[in-house]
Amino acid sequence: MTVFELLLYFLAMISLLRFCFPVFILSLYFPGTAFAQQESSLRGVVTDAENQQPLAGATVLLMNTGRGTQTDESGSYKFGRLPVGRYVLRVSFLGYQPVVLPEILLESGKEQVVNLSLMPSKIELDEATVSMGKPDFYNSAEAITVEQTLRYAATYHDPARVATSFPGVAAANDQANGLVVRGNSPNGMQWRLEGVEIVNPNHHSNAGTFSDRATQTGGGVNILSTQMLGTSYFLSGAFPAGYGNVLSGVMDMSFRSGNDERHEFTAQAGLIGIDLAAEGPLSRKSGSSYLFNYRYSFTGLLGAMDVNFGGERIDFQDLSFKVKIPTRKMGEFGLFAMGGLSSNIFTGERDSTLRETQKDLLDITFRNRMGAGGVTHNISLGKRTGLRSVLVFSGLAGSRAAESYADAIPGRPVYEQDRLEKSRLSFSGILTHRLNPSHRLKAGLYLTRQHDGIEVNGSRGSLAGNLFQPFASWQWNINSRLTTEAGLHYLGYTMNHTGSLEPRASARLQVSKRQSVSFSYGLHSQTQLPQVYLGGAATADNLHLGLTRAHHFVAGYQRYFRGNTSLKVEAYVQQLLDVPVGRYASSFSALNLVESEVRLALKNGGTGRNRGIEATFQKYLTDGYYVLVSGAVYDSRYAGSDGVWRDTRFNGGHTLSFTGGKEFYRSNRSTWGVHARVLWLGGFRDTPIDAAASSVAGTTVYRQDMAYTIRMKDYFRPDLRIYWKKNKTRYNRMLALDIQNVSGTENEAFSYYDVYLKRIISQNQLGLIPILSYRWEFRL
Repeated sequence: MTVFELLLYFLAMISLLRFCFPVFILSLYFPGTAFAQQESSLRGVVTDAENQQPLAGATVLLMNTGRGTQTDESGSYKFGRLPVGRYVLRVSFLGYQPVVLPEILLESGKEQVVNLSLMPSKIELDEATVSMGKPDFYNSAEAITVEQTLRYAATYHDPARVATSFPGVAAANDQANGLVVRGNSPNGMQWRLEGVEIVNPNHHSNAGTFSDRATQTGGGVNILSTQMLGTSYFLSGAFPAGYGNVLSGVMDMSFRSGNDERHEFTAQAGLIGIDLAAEGPLSRKSGSSYLFNYRYSFTGLLGAMDVNFGGERIDFQDLSFKVKIPTRKMGEFGLFAMGGLSSNIFTGERDSTLRETQKDLLDITFRNRMGAGGVTHNISLGKRTGLRSVLVFSGLAGSRAAESYADAIPGRPVYEQDRLEKSRLSFSGILTHRLNPSHRLKAGLYLTRQHDGIEVNGSRGSLAGNLFQPFASWQWNINSRLTTEAGLHYLGYTMNHTGSLEPRASARLQVSKRQSVSFSYGLHSQTQLPQVYLGGAATADNLHLGLTRAHHFVAGYQRYFRGNTSLKVEAYVQQLLDVPVGRYASSFSALNLVESEVRLALKNGGTGRNRGIEATFQKYLTDGYYVLVSGAVYDSRYAGSDGVWRDTRFNGGHTLSFTGGKEFYRSNRSTWGVHARVLWLGGFRDTPIDAAASSVAGTTVYRQDMAYTIRMKDYFRPDLRIYWKKNKTRYNRMLALDIQNVSGTENEAFSYYDVYLKRIISQNQLGLIPILSYRWEFRL
């Protein structure tokens, strides 16, 4: 972004805020706002996590105030007229594992609704123990709350970017949220919505890629606005039996339900976009509610003003909603949908004296459409049994066209046309049954009809098939200290009749009320990328390729301290098998793929190995401050069909991150927050480029015999977020400034041969980016 474009950006932001400000001023004249103490309320429902039955008589305590209550016959609790601020909520019930939520934020104009599900358990925990993850995650799992995405620096309100604060997790590129988890390619990751795998739910899926083509799992911005999300869960290894078709990590997202008692609204303006949300009751008697959000990119508004970013017009918009419909006898239904459109349009430089790189020789248009919708159903089949069913359709269509204009490349015009289409129709049914207080059975089935189609420069291919994934698990609470779980998962793909039976097992020993050790194992598998199955004429036989598999072993230790503070250490080994590699001696391995085409005949003959140690020290936001320090030392290697063990593309060797912040309370109406995040990652690997061969070929040609022998410089990026919040009786507002890469560090991204400059160019990642935003939450 040039200085002129940056100035226009700030002027446009100021104009937008000036337009909105009179609306905010009008709210100052609401009756009684001038001197009233700012208050809010906290309420919710406590249920059994397995059968959705309400838990009457559960103890609900606000630990930092001493106030407490018990749930009524419907499992409901409520704290009214609470001063705005932060609270620590603890819920307990005899025979169940207690849950502690340490970062509950109450603000005026927004009622906080916290519904909790407790898991039957004999485990006895100290009051200092913080339990935010799902009960059946013994290792390698983190909860990501909406409040964290709004508070952490430089997250773009995206849970995937929050995950980069966790150990062993790195973004593949600053421009996108594709995640490298424990040295695995971002393609090994899976996105879930309401417990079901969906297609890539991100705008601008080509952001930050080597070839400017779409990826399978990443993008610039999540299509699902954080206004719509409940707590998300990020898993990085040894997954429970209910997870399949994934090798590296899972981002498990779900919609929250709208407020079923009163109407509330949110408006936000910033670089991410103009964000408008509404929620409220459809029927207070039945408890039905709605939740709605629309967002339009601010960069799109700038594009309409002929302001672009490096010659590129970037645009996106999205819409999402959820309707909750509880019934007396038929359980609770949920209807939901999300959809988004995005585009990047780059216009080459017609003036030959102003051309800087080969990209200036091209006009490039990238468009992406994605949508998902479905229905959920939860019903209790008795005091010990619950059934959850989900039906979801998701699909996307992306296209990229690149064309050189008249005199750009004399005698060698360029025209590239790429298309990507994906669709998934998925059904899941999961039955949970508690035999007695010590034994629980969980069984389910995932059925998916999927279609993939790709086109590369006129070469088209498509494939379709069914994924069949039954699973079952048995949890045994042996005594008050030891809990075990064993399960089986099967993944079958009818397109080429391949399958894998996968055992899973885990155990957790509560050494004391504040200390635990755990162990998890799982065999996991994943289908191949469309470009692996359908890479071109030379790869027609690749349709026969089987699943890639991986053994995951994880051992963990966790210690809780007073003050909502904990230490977690994990050691892991991942052994990958049946990886697609060249049919003949080659350094190629599918483990290194991002978005590239595949033009080789392949076989399932490759292997890989990831191993490392991770540590996390965390203090949740209590007493006005929080700290999250995480680090990992890891090694990621692979062997191709030539039998040589090499570093993978993503073998950075280490990750280290600091995330923390402090809030300053001037009164119960005004708060200042200063938050920072610092990332220091080992540099990824690159392959030497043959400049002479690239010049002849007119494209980048790599020295495949020296694959990934170049280690790029370490990645370093500090981010800063400063905000000011103000609470009034019926609304609250927040003005925030995010500065990504506040040091302006030029981190390496990749290298390529530039046919215009006739030399090798090193491409850097994003520099300093200021993001100003204004957020307003209010009720009628």
